[in-house]
Amino acid sequence: MRRTLVFVAIALMLGGCAGSGRVDDRVAGGALIGGGTGALIGGLAGRSAGAALAGGLVGAAAGAIIADATRPGWCYYRRHHRRHYVRC
Repeated sequence: MRRTLVFVAIALMLGGCAGSGRVDDRVAGGALIGGGTGALIGGLAGRSAGAALAGGLVGAAAGAIIADATRPGWCYYRRHHRRHYVRC
């Protein structure tokens, strides 16, 4: 059980590393990484499939929220007492 759980978690984490500039891909990658990590931690801490499932769900939600909140957007700089916006 532990070996399978570790293998699935690593596969999910590596699957989430595929890079793309689209916001949907970034959120999906964050959810995959968070879900894999949460399942791994939940499974090892609770020693049951239910704990792994709960950890995976919480991790996926947290990963998606964090990836969406940290996406590149608009930045600004000040020049001559004015604020200029540019793409980050």
